[in-house]
Amino acid sequence: MPNNVFNLSQFKANLSKDFLASIVVFLVAIPLCLGIAIASGLPPTAGVITGIVGGIVIGSVAGSPLTVSGPAAGLVVLVVEIIAKHGIMMFGEILMLAGIVQMLAGQFKLGVWFRAISPAVIHGMLAGIGILIIGSQFHIMLDRKPSANGIQNIMNFPTAVMESISGQNGNIHAGLIGLLTIAAIVLWTKFAPKKLKLVPGALVGVLLAILVANVLHLQLKYITDLFANPADIANLANAIQLPSLADFYATFNVHVMVAVFSLAFVASAESLLSASAVDQMHSGVRTKYDKELFSQGLGNTLCGFLGVLPMTGVIVRSSANVAAGAVSRVSTIMHGFWLLLFISVFTFTLQYIPVAALAAVLVYTGFKLAYPKVLKELLSFGRAEVAIYVITIIVIVSFNLLTGIMVGLMLSLIKLLYVFSHLVVKLVDNAENNAVEVHLFGSATIIGLPKLAAVLEGLALKKDVKIEFEDLAYIDHACIDLLSGWQKQYIAAGGTVEVHWDNLHSKYHKR
Repeated sequence: MPNNVFNLSQFKANLSKDFLASIVVFLVAIPLCLGIAIASGLPPTAGVITGIVGGIVIGSVAGSPLTVSGPAAGLVVLVVEIIAKHGIMMFGEILMLAGIVQMLAGQFKLGVWFRAISPAVIHGMLAGIGILIIGSQFHIMLDRKPSANGIQNIMNFPTAVMESISGQNGNIHAGLIGLLTIAAIVLWTKFAPKKLKLVPGALVGVLLAILVANVLHLQLKYITDLFANPADIANLANAIQLPSLADFYATFNVHVMVAVFSLAFVASAESLLSASAVDQMHSGVRTKYDKELFSQGLGNTLCGFLGVLPMTGVIVRSSANVAAGAVSRVSTIMHGFWLLLFISVFTFTLQYIPVAALAAVLVYTGFKLAYPKVLKELLSFGRAEVAIYVITIIVIVSFNLLTGIMVGLMLSLIKLLYVFSHLVVKLVDNAENNAVEVHLFGSATIIGLPKLAAVLEGLALKKDVKIEFEDLAYIDHACIDLLSGWQKQYIAAGGTVEVHWDNLHSKYHKR
């Protein structure tokens, strides 16, 4: 059959696969959309609106067809910081500008550069975010209010537990519901029957928490308790905060623009990292990175206009999408419609969902981000990569996300400069044959030229010298000139020098 002839049976087969996958992704997305919104300090419905935009709008134009976009745990820390510094009314304008920056980056073909960021920095960023999420959500899991300081949140764990047990500040029943949720997620993930593996562990955990909390009539915080006005729950428009012209003018200052570029950078890096991971999970259409970056920017511009949560391509939902058998972007789009249906028709269910259960889902998500499973892989590339990873985490947790990322990028640059400037010269002297081998390792550049010159000029005269450079990664023009001039002088003084100039020049010209 010609390729341009519509295949109805194939379309139906794909549609059925995408339909089933969309249900799975929807079930994964619901607890995350609600929980991430609560953790960010926005109304729970704001997270669902972001999921709807990510599914229906961005799913239609994304450069990565099987990547699912929506609110991401990786942006929680940054969103909280921005709202604390600039206020919730300004946040929408900041997100709009961040989205525009992403769209411009996509238009100028900068998507590939985000993939060039050192994996040590990316993994360190995610691990640092994971630790901060655990620190804050642990307190919310006990129906407490977390501190703005990440280290203080972690240090206050014992106090939080003791105060919750005594009922002074916290709720031990909420903590037990949280632990039950985490235990259910872990056990389901490990021991669920093969036929039911597609049912997400987070959904199982939250459903079990809902059942126990409501059957036992536990006095906990439920999602509806987070709304000052009960009418806001069923009215999506109340979760939307359109920008004002006065606030938009106020965004043009240095501090706000730092927040804009920070949000654009982190959202872009996480999205393209997720898209790259999704490409490794299937054999279908590959990601168009610049198009994906542009579409993520479009999504964040829309979300900023609506005053809801920012979005990224999210690996948890995307991997569930692929695992459930999705074959096209139809799955992502349909999951957005299921979110819209849920928030339009089934908002009454929010009164039964404990806040502690959603916080527990994020504690588990934070643990998965923070778990140092990449250490072994990083160590295989050298201790410097591990050092960058660890220092990035420490700075993020101790100070803030932007500072940690900048320190990590700076350390990566320093390492790169070291690699491309570090030269090792090793001499192997064979006195019996009156021969000397000069082995060059690393990169012979103008920075290492004085060291190379000192070694060559220190060689005894009238020897048979052989220059070995198989382990040399690079040599620049200055060092080639030095070797050439020194060879002529040494031969004139009665010695011999063996240099394979054709091979040596190739190390220069290849680069």
